[in-house]
Amino acid sequence: MSYQALYRVWRPQVFSDLVGQEFITKTLKNALLTKQTTHAYLFTGPRGTGKTSAAKIFAKAINCQNQKDGEPCNQCETCKAITAGRLNDVIEIDAASNNGVEEIRDIRDKAKYAPTQADYKVYIIDEVHMLSTGAFNALLKTLEEPPANVVFILATTEPHKIPTTIISRTQRFDFRRITPQAILKRMEYILQQKDFAYDEAALKVIAKAAEGGMRDALSILDQVLSFGDNQVTLDNALLVTGSVTRDNLTKYLHQVVAKDTSSALATIHEILEDGKDAKRLIEDLINYCRDLLLYQQAPKLVEESELGMLDDDFKKFAGEVDPEQLYQMIDILNEQQENMRFTVHEAIYLEVLTVKLSRLQVTSAPLTTQVTSDPATDAKMSQLQKQLNALEQSFKQLQTTGVPAKTQTPPRSNRKATKQNGELKLNLSKIYEVLGQASKQNLMQVRQVWGDLMNMLNVTQRAMMQVAKPVAASPDGIVIGFEYDILCQRALENQELQDVLGNGLSRLLGLAPHLIFIPGNRWPEIRSNYLSEHGDVRQKAPESDEQVIQAPPQPVVPEVVAKAQELFGEQLVEVKND
Repeated sequence: MSYQALYRVWRPQVFSDLVGQEFITKTLKNALLTKQTTHAYLFTGPRGTGKTSAAKIFAKAINCQNQKDGEPCNQCETCKAITAGRLNDVIEIDAASNNGVEEIRDIRDKAKYAPTQADYKVYIIDEVHMLSTGAFNALLKTLEEPPANVVFILATTEPHKIPTTIISRTQRFDFRRITPQAILKRMEYILQQKDFAYDEAALKVIAKAAEGGMRDALSILDQVLSFGDNQVTLDNALLVTGSVTRDNLTKYLHQVVAKDTSSALATIHEILEDGKDAKRLIEDLINYCRDLLLYQQAPKLVEESELGMLDDDFKKFAGEVDPEQLYQMIDILNEQQENMRFTVHEAIYLEVLTVKLSRLQVTSAPLTTQVTSDPATDAKMSQLQKQLNALEQSFKQLQTTGVPAKTQTPPRSNRKATKQNGELKLNLSKIYEVLGQASKQNLMQVRQVWGDLMNMLNVTQRAMMQVAKPVAASPDGIVIGFEYDILCQRALENQELQDVLGNGLSRLLGLAPHLIFIPGNRWPEIRSNYLSEHGDVRQKAPESDEQVIQAPPQPVVPEVVAKAQELFGEQLVEVKND
């Protein structure tokens, strides 16, 4: 018999063999025990988490004559036939290659016939999201009014592509990524059963590289066994997965933090010469920086997630590196990872990355006593000295004459708003101009198109505007309030964002309004000050040359008539004028 891959040999045959999906297996077993199975199931989740295996186990259990505690016996002819894939009543379909309307209509027509060899006819449709719209529509009626003794099990890795009308007619089970600890335990069990020697550190590397998929983990383990003559060693696992050792990662980041650029570049070249993948290196560096950052805050959490792979060098380095520097490193690594997706010159990008990381300046570092000369700083100091001299001259003249001297006003900034004393300085005159012509109708028009306007922004711009909303609008201007001052300041400095917003509003509203950004917490104060200074126009009497029409005076009721109305009632008294 030819060799079979580990993931096929050790495919789960009962629910208890499914790793990391205890909630799902318990629910399905209880449904089988109580005979409360439904006609359609939807299994969703990442690859290699047990969706198809669970579907086959369910098909065996629902048709097994010797079912025990919701588990198939795997000994009867029905279970053996389903395991071997030769039972006509259990049909497995790949939707990627059978995604047309005709294929689904064929399934719909055949589903009407009763099962011939088992109690239930089970259709397992893998990667169901690949079906066309017409195929989904053809399947919809069958799911809504299914024939007796027919069960549909739909499996997919992308549930968002399935119409909601299909999802609502199924019982949905979301398969989770399997934890590295569970993957490690399963691999140890398999190797012990096969009596193969293994290094636990190598299994930890494989478990992390699998990214939550048991099938991926067993495929990597199969490669390592083939490469190492049925022995699993750490070096072989690193070679097969393309991962970088923690020693090399620690060494590289030590050199970067110490600003030893030449040594860091040499380390990068050594790693690449060993055949390591550049993209995998970036990913390992991001995870390593993340581990350093989290270890500074929650050491136990990182030790559990890293399967005890943290050595003394890592712990010592975590105590030395500045958290602010780790934030900046992760941002730069993420940016470089995005750039490397579309290049063939990966080594150049890694070299540029190394230089950039080595030149990082930690903003939170304490100031040193040594002051270096900087032209921009010298110019600011000179300007401050001139202002100080002018203030001293003004104070002396005030003491002698009582009249302050004219001082040269500093040039006004071209920016619409600046930070002064840690607070944004706003151009109130521009805001008041908008408020003078603002109306509720204009504001409602802006809010109606606000969602479409956000869709015109890129991811970064949309994240910045997520905490902003229009608070006042006129035909010529819009006031936008931000929940956070720092994002308001960044928006003011981002001319590209302002251009995109202006162009979008021009397309959506047919106007080109002037945009004014303000912190949201200052909006009530600005509005109140405007009303107190200009008055509420709705409460003012109209100031115009038009004649005010006064109401006609009320007629005077004679005393006799008033007395009669009081005695007999106003409705019974009629006054006649002779």
